[in-house]
Formats: sequence, structure tokens, C-alpha cells
Amino acid sequence: MSTQLKADSLSFFESVIMGVAGSAPAFSIAVAISGLLAAAGAVSPNAILIFAVPMLGISVAYKGLNKKMPHAGAAYEWTKVGFGKFFGFFSGWALLIASMVFMVTGSVPLGTATIDLFDPAMASNIWLTTGIGAVWFLAIGAVLITGIELTSKIQVVMSSIELLILLVVSVAAFFHTGTAGAVTHFSWSWFGFNYPPSTFAASALIVVFLYWGWDVTCNLAEETKGMPPNAAGNGGFASIFITIASFVAFTVAALMMFTLATSSGFSDNLIYHVALAAGLGKTGGYAASLALILSSVATLETTMLQFSRTLFAMGRDRALPVAFGKVGEKTQTPVRTMYLLLAVGLVMIFISSFLPSIATILGDSVSAIAVQVCYYYGLAGLVCAWSYRDSLRESLGTFIGYVVFPALSAIALIGLGLYAITTFNETTKIVGIGGLLIGIVFFRPKGYGSASLAPAE
Repeated sequence: MSTQLKADSLSFFESVIMGVAGSAPAFSIAVAISGLLAAAGAVSPNAILIFAVPMLGISVAYKGLNKKMPHAGAAYEWTKVGFGKFFGFFSGWALLIASMVFMVTGSVPLGTATIDLFDPAMASNIWLTTGIGAVWFLAIGAVLITGIELTSKIQVVMSSIELLILLVVSVAAFFHTGTAGAVTHFSWSWFGFNYPPSTFAASALIVVFLYWGWDVTCNLAEETKGMPPNAAGNGGFASIFITIASFVAFTVAALMMFTLATSSGFSDNLIYHVALAAGLGKTGGYAASLALILSSVATLETTMLQFSRTLFAMGRDRALPVAFGKVGEKTQTPVRTMYLLLAVGLVMIFISSFLPSIATILGDSVSAIAVQVCYYYGLAGLVCAWSYRDSLRESLGTFIGYVVFPALSAIALIGLGLYAITTFNETTKIVGIGGLLIGIVFFRPKGYGSASLAPAE
């Protein structure tokens, strides 16, 4: 079996779509904005924007690093080259753990949205919801195994429909508040810093989770066409602005259309409730459920792609079993990594069905994922700063863009992750910290190689 992925399979446009699908606007709005409203209250729009700043800093870091070294392992490879095998391994391991936990976080809402199309009253049945989510999970895995080209085409169609539905619902919501009157009038104070006591870290973690996923574009760098230059890095950066607009629009709409207490309770599908309140009726409700389904499928696909490419890169590098570093002869896809992911994912979905409620599943997993993301994003930002440390001699703009901005963003995310750990409940600590520590069992400091990053360009 080969160790080379299928080159020139994705265009720049497809890379942008992959980045949007990774952050999953509809999925994130549907299942996480209500949690943000509960944590940050009326300043949730500020949280969306202020915590986008370090995320943009990390996306700039990914641009800079991808420019120097396009690699399926992305953050894993860059961190290994910049800071050594130990930090590189655990950067990749953090992504693997976050992706596995997300198999539950993404599959459960997918089951909920499917049930909403037929009988919303049954959506609170955890066994039914997780069962349907597991079926979707298997179906998505089957598509990914067929190859990246088919996956990308399906992704473009799904994400285009998703974004169209979000646009229609958000426009209808603002039109409704302008004509029928808003429950709460718009206020610029929503973009201020008046956070409720002790909620800043929780709010930040939710927003980190909201934005997470755009970096899949760099995990697909070896499969992305070379024009325009650095298409994978630029695709991820561009996709963030689309998600920012979507998140702010629905957060403001929710604040205007509902009381804070009401909107913070819509953890099943906020888009669905906004569509109904905007007067779109059953058609709008069905469209909202469809948007959640499409977005959940899309983000599960991209998360599974990140997992498979990172595990493939670590296997190819002999940091993990070398069997994972092979691709199928026909599809040039790392199918062995997909088989492992499907097996582990099904086990985790089954275990989640014993938790007391869907809200508990989502709340615990969002925090556990976010702390993993803070860790490996933060390392990537520091690696970029280190790699471009000599760029001041050539350009002040390059130094600020690839050293100062990524470094400050990395420090903010790592600091947030460390502080947030002190606020976790036992379940989140076990998943978030325990999952990372398990990597010690698999870490082998000897036996795999290293490349090099030039100090500056």
C-alpha cells in the first residue's frame, strides 16, 4: 500500500467550503449558541467577536506554517519540527482526542434533527437519538472511505444549502423584529464586556468550540491544488469570516426575539426556534432541521477527515503504528484510520446514551473538546512565531503578522485552557485531561524522524 495521498484533488473554493464545514455554522448555532447565551448573557455578541481575535491569530499561524510545509499532519508535524517529538506527538494526540469526543457531540444533534423532521416530542429520548446518530455516523464514514473527491463534491452541495437556509432565516428574523417588534430592543451594550461573574472562561471555551474545525483545510494540504499559492492556508483563514457573520447574526437575533432566559434554553436547535418565531411556520422549521442535519453531516465529515489525516501522518512518521500510515490503492485514502475511527466512535456514542440528558452530553463534551483545541492551536501559534522569528530583518508587517499576532493568540488560548481546567466538573476533567494523559501510553520518543522548518522567508 502507498503512503501518498491523492494530490490536486481539492480547489481553493473547495478548501474554503471545507473550512466553513469544519466550523459548521448551522450546527454550532443550533447546539452551542444557547449555551453561550446562558454563560455570557447579553454580552454574547461581544464573546463571539472578542474570542475570534485569537482564532484569527492562529489561522494566520496556519497560513504561515502551511506556506513553509504543507503536510497532512499539519499542527502535529509543525510542532514536532519546531519544538521536538514530545510536543509534536501530544499536539497530534490532542487533535485525535478532540475529534473522537466530537463523534458524540456531532452525532447526537444529528439524531435530534432527524427526529424533529417527524416527531419533535421524541427528540428527548436519548437511546433513540444516539441510535439514529450512530446510523448517520456509519453512513458518513462509508462516504469518506470512497475518497476525497466524492466527499468534497458532497460537501460543497451540503454547505451551500446550509448557508442559504441560514441567510433566509436570519433575514426573516431581522425583518420580523423590524415589523412585528422585538421582545428586546437592540443595544450596543451587547458588544461590551459586562460579563456575569465567573463566566468569562466558560464563555471563551464555548466560542473556541464554535470556531474550531476550519484548520481541516491544512490537514488536506497534500490533496489541495497549488493555485492560488498556499490555497489550503488561505482557505481556512477566509472561512472564519463567514462563520463570524453567521454566529453574530443569530446571536443578535436570539437576543431580540426572545428573553435571555428563553433563548438560553434552546439547546436542541436554536435555528428552529428562530425560524418559527420569525413567522416561517412549519416550512421554516423543516428548513432549520435540514440545515442542522446538513451542517452536522458536514462537520462530522471534516472532523473525521482531520482525524484520519492526522493519524495517517503520525503512522507514516512511525509515531503511531505504521499500519495507519498507508492509503488504499484505489482511493488513495487512509482507510485503516477510518476503520479505527468508526469502531471507537460507535463505542463512545453507545457510552453517551447512558448519560442523563442530551444537554449534559453536549455541555461536557464542548468543554472537553475546547481545552484540547486550546492546547494544539496554542502550540501551532508558538511554532509559527518561532519559525518566523528572524523576519523582522526583512519586513515589519511579516514580523507582526507571523510572530507577534500568533504568539499573543497562542498565549491567550493556552492560558484560557489552563484556567478553564480549574472550573471543570469531574466528567469534563476525565475526558478533557484524562484523554490527553492517555497519550503517554502510546508515546514512543525513539523510532521516528523529523524534518525542518526554515527560520524565516
